[in-house]
Amino acid sequence: MPASPSTTKHHGRATALVRANASRSRASASSRPTNDAPATSKVSLPGGLVSSPPVSLILARRKRRRSKVMGTQEHAAMVLDVHEIDETQVAVVGGKGAHLGELSRIEGVQVPPGFCVTTDAFRRMLASAPSIDDRLERLSRLDPDDREAIGTLSGEIRQILEGVAIPEDVAAAVTAALARLGEQTACAVRSSATAEDLPTASFAGQQDTYLNVVGSAAILTRISRCWASLFTERAVTYRLRNGFDHGKVQMAVVVQQLVVPDASGILFTADPVTSDRTVCTVEASFGLGEALVSGLVNADSYTVRDGEVVAKTVGSKQLAIRALPAGGTEEQAIGPAQQEQPALTDAQVVRLARLGRRIEAHFGRPQDIEWCLAGDRFQIVQSRPITTLFPVPDAGDGENHVYVSVGHQQMMTDAMKPLGLSLWQLTAAPRMHEAGGRLFVDVIQGLASPATRDAYLGALGTSDPLIGDALQTLIDRDDFIPSPPDEGPAAAPPRAAPAPIETDPAIVTELIERSRASNAALERDIRALSGTTLLDFIVADVQELKRILFDPRSAQVYTGAMDASGWLNEKLREWLGEKNAADTLTQSVPHNVTAEMGLALLDVADAIRPHPEVVAFLQKVDDDGFLDELPALAGGTEARAAIDAFLDRYGMRCVGEIDITRPRWSEHPTALVPVILGNVRNFAPGDGERRFEQGRQEALTKADEILERLRALPDGEQKAAETERMIDRVRTFMGYREYPKYFIVTRFLAYKRALMAEADRLVRSEVLRAREDLFFLTLQELHDVIRAHEVDDQLIDQRKAAFRSYQALTPPRVITSDGEVVAGTYRRDDAPAGALIGLPVSSGTIEGRARVILDIAQAELEPGDILVTAHTDPSWSPLFVAITGLVTEAGGLMTHGAVIAREYGLPAVVGVERATRLIRDGQRIRVHGTDGYVELLS
Repeated sequence: MPASPSTTKHHGRATALVRANASRSRASASSRPTNDAPATSKVSLPGGLVSSPPVSLILARRKRRRSKVMGTQEHAAMVLDVHEIDETQVAVVGGKGAHLGELSRIEGVQVPPGFCVTTDAFRRMLASAPSIDDRLERLSRLDPDDREAIGTLSGEIRQILEGVAIPEDVAAAVTAALARLGEQTACAVRSSATAEDLPTASFAGQQDTYLNVVGSAAILTRISRCWASLFTERAVTYRLRNGFDHGKVQMAVVVQQLVVPDASGILFTADPVTSDRTVCTVEASFGLGEALVSGLVNADSYTVRDGEVVAKTVGSKQLAIRALPAGGTEEQAIGPAQQEQPALTDAQVVRLARLGRRIEAHFGRPQDIEWCLAGDRFQIVQSRPITTLFPVPDAGDGENHVYVSVGHQQMMTDAMKPLGLSLWQLTAAPRMHEAGGRLFVDVIQGLASPATRDAYLGALGTSDPLIGDALQTLIDRDDFIPSPPDEGPAAAPPRAAPAPIETDPAIVTELIERSRASNAALERDIRALSGTTLLDFIVADVQELKRILFDPRSAQVYTGAMDASGWLNEKLREWLGEKNAADTLTQSVPHNVTAEMGLALLDVADAIRPHPEVVAFLQKVDDDGFLDELPALAGGTEARAAIDAFLDRYGMRCVGEIDITRPRWSEHPTALVPVILGNVRNFAPGDGERRFEQGRQEALTKADEILERLRALPDGEQKAAETERMIDRVRTFMGYREYPKYFIVTRFLAYKRALMAEADRLVRSEVLRAREDLFFLTLQELHDVIRAHEVDDQLIDQRKAAFRSYQALTPPRVITSDGEVVAGTYRRDDAPAGALIGLPVSSGTIEGRARVILDIAQAELEPGDILVTAHTDPSWSPLFVAITGLVTEAGGLMTHGAVIAREYGLPAVVGVERATRLIRDGQRIRVHGTDGYVELLS
């Protein structure tokens, strides 16, 4: 390949991570990694906010020491030597600069010499840029998906900045610093933004880097371009998506002596594919690392565990990027004999991994490290947190643990705020561990014992086959779950028989009335409470809530319904070849409060439909105060009354309702407006009542058909009698399955109203800056804040930053205490090629237009649409009346979405991995709800 001299500029990292499966050895307790949550003492925050002193104070503290090294005091604020920087100075030198300075302080870590042009210099330049403030304001209002507008405006800003002359004192400071390195020293010039290499957002490759730049004039030009690269289209989009303020993000520039390496590459101190924290992975190639990070070569790949290379793949390295003597770089072909030679020896790989562990220990979290090898010396040119790893739940005992996601069981995998997490932990029966804003339950003891293993696998696998398969994978691997004592062969426990309780509708009625009375008493008693008395009351009242939830008769009712449903599916398939017969038999059962909610919203539409002025008004609603405006319209009084009646019964619900901090429909009624308007448009008056009766008749007709077919079999009368009892049981009890969650969120609304009143008092007394700050405290912390009448604002800011980062993470179904994410698979071969496999939860086959909807408030459905979404909790059920099928990424046989899909007779497949990304909005699909797969038709 001919040489192509250039100044190399890279915008991203396209490294292909291909590695062999390593054998898994059990890690020692002493090497157990800790939780990767940000430390409270040194945390960089989005938007350029950092937990460090103001820039002026930092500069004043270091003025005397810096002036001795860097020259005059006038230059001190503009340039800092790498070795006098630490990680508290993100606001001064950006994320990359702060990390390099901190790296230089670690014993045994070598960092190339250099200096950093500070954010003071950037601000000096920015102050002389014309019309920049107006453009930044416009930029902050753009939609992150509007690529054309972002490209146009960011291009204008870059052009302005590149046209601004570097201030003379800045240029003089850079020239003086460069003279100390050597005027003709080849340098790397790297952008270092204040919102970069953060624990919660890496910004990797968003700004520019230039390699092998020689001479002060060329370096000053590249500094100017690095400043302008703060506003590349990709960087702007990244900030918009992650909630960073363009006006608060500053740019520093790192100038370092270029290492001319024999080999270079990347070291991850956790496996970036499996997230296993006990593994280091190394990628290496010859020459400068640009060939690797740009994806030009197939790098060598090494896996290191416990100080040993346990897997190695030598890539075919046909190219290397080399520095040219006069500046710039060129691609050079690697000779055939060298192409298949490893870039590192195994001993060097192990030495590099030990160096990585030292760096990881210093920063307190797994690191993504760029390194160079010159001679036999490793030099570190960059280290950043691996922000894509899901944090590890920490039991704090150094033992092995296997954590299963609570969110996948609750159909709410979004991140939760601390108040919501602490309340749900208090409400639940098993101990729950928090990580990444989600909750997990440790199941290792249940899996280790033969007496309980099959029951655990059966229950979790039935609920979510991907969880079941992941757990079975861990068991089969035989290297993580502790071996149980020799208890002899354990027979699989028989499937539990239906709960020993008579099939009596009065039992359900009594349970519902008792719980309603308890909730009414709570609402009466909590009204007058405040301060720590309120907090103590809520903690005590949760015990009353748990008493209702875990009442033996309540459990007998819904487990009896689920057992009867399982019995019907099993026996009718065996006797009649009927697949999932219970799906039809459970349509329109009584007392299903979630299904009734969807039909009740059809009644709201009936009250609004006759009034065109109200309909027109609702089409323009964007404020939660719209209910107060309705009475001024023709028909508005009737519309207001209908909506109020709905909110009185269902206003405690919302998307993600297990998190008390989420806005309830009673607090945010505009969330319902798109659904109401869809019902007005797509349904006729009285459809709610007709749909319920239609489902009931279909269920009764199916029951008669099944019983008639059974009577024609040998021993048919006995089989029919037993089946009829189970049909009666499932129809009597199944509706109650939805009541426990309804009672929980009803109670949560009462708690929330009282807590928000307390938040208002704390704001008035200037303890809290805003009422929503309450959400970033646990119940115990809130109790302490009320008692002490003071709060740590920095802690709240850190919690907000962490929450924003957690929102971008995809929670695993199963994660070990080593941080390894164990992914399950569907082990089936009965679906067509290219079909998306999932769990069948509601029978039937339907074809239609896919509507990929992630926010219920954005739902615009037409008759015949199939809803595709990440997960559905009860708040989504009002949409179910308008669709013909359902596909979700999370879910199980008895989760709310599955129950309501069967109630409405909708073919449904849940647990379809990455469904919202693999299925396009508007694409025609076919949902096979009986067999559990989805076909993509167009």
